[in-house]
Amino acid sequence: MGAMTVRDQLLQAAARLYAETGYRGATTRRIAMQAGVNEITLFRHFGSKDALMREAIARAGTSPEHQMLPETPKDPFRELRDWTKAHISGLRERRSLIRTCMGEIEEHPGIFSAQDSPPAVAAKALCQYVRRLREIGLAKAQFDETAASAMLIGALFADAMGRDIMPDLYRNDPDEALDQYVNLFLRGLGVGRRRSASS
Repeated sequence: MGAMTVRDQLLQAAARLYAETGYRGATTRRIAMQAGVNEITLFRHFGSKDALMREAIARAGTSPEHQMLPETPKDPFRELRDWTKAHISGLRERRSLIRTCMGEIEEHPGIFSAQDSPPAVAAKALCQYVRRLREIGLAKAQFDETAASAMLIGALFADAMGRDIMPDLYRNDPDEALDQYVNLFLRGLGVGRRRSASS
């Protein structure tokens, strides 16, 4: 990637400060200082603190893991296992930002975008994948794909956010836990575990 633009520097500084100090602590003056520019430049680029925060949070939340589910499922366990691993590691990396967002969403609802938020994008990708599993006859159970997708995403979210808070609940190895989540999920969808030659 090329050199970071002033806009990129401001967005990164805003997300970092917001995760550390929340909305009040992430003042435009502190953000501008961290980005190495003056406050006037910040306002010239974004117009307002809320506009900057909205974009910074949305950008910090995006990652490529949602594109990993294939158009045509071939090996559901492996495909979902790879996707859940990428998804949960993204959640873990952004844990402090997510926790701050959750703590402040009621006070500052205007800086969060629900439609294209990372959880919404992930849920949509998973929903489409689950629908394809059903269409090609791999998923044989009766289920609502939205509810099924929400359940798996919820389990990953709870693990990523709760493993350090509730160690008694998450005694198992994080990788083993992912295998279990995917196995239980696929079993619930009525997907039989086919052994491929490579496993």
